[in-house]
Amino acid sequence: MTAGTEGTAGTGGTSGRRFDSGRLCLDLIATAPATPGGRERLDSPAHLADWLVTSGLVPRGTGLGAVDASWVARFRRLRGLLDRLMGAQLAGRRADDALARVNTLAAGAPPGLRAVRGQGGTLVRALSADPACGALLAAVARDAVDLLTDPDARAGLRRCEGDACSRLYLDTSRGSRRRWCSSEVCGNRERVARHRRRTRAAP
Repeated sequence: MTAGTEGTAGTGGTSGRRFDSGRLCLDLIATAPATPGGRERLDSPAHLADWLVTSGLVPRGTGLGAVDASWVARFRRLRGLLDRLMGAQLAGRRADDALARVNTLAAGAPPGLRAVRGQGGTLVRALSADPACGALLAAVARDAVDLLTDPDARAGLRRCEGDACSRLYLDTSRGSRRRWCSSEVCGNRERVARHRRRTRAAP
């Protein structure tokens, strides 16, 4: 249920570029402020509804009128649990309390899917009923369980090496040499900083 590459909306809301971590659960973590005092991307029901669609968790056109402040609070709680869990995985530590709570959420039934005719008669994905918050949380939690129990995916879990950036992503590059969450953003900042250091050091 993950979306594609960076687009014009998504994790950053309707006004920013979408960060694609490579996994739905990591995309949710990326909605947190990237730095202390940074922007909270899940700060309203409207922004959560936008993320649900642009992350690929629900198909475009799904009715999301039920999304309210309680949904925002629940998704942010899951986000915190996932951040602790993935951080512990990278550090070689255990976070069994967070794991137990994520497992409980993952045990719920995810949204039902069906194929319907879209424009031109092509089949498109739709939910079989109006989405419930618990079902959507279950889908994200299951993605985290899948990641952590898949040795290949787990080995690709990385944290961005960019200054003041702590985003998580899945490294699927050849030779596992990817260093930044985004080559265009954090990678470019590092290249600019490196160029300035060389310029200052030049005679």
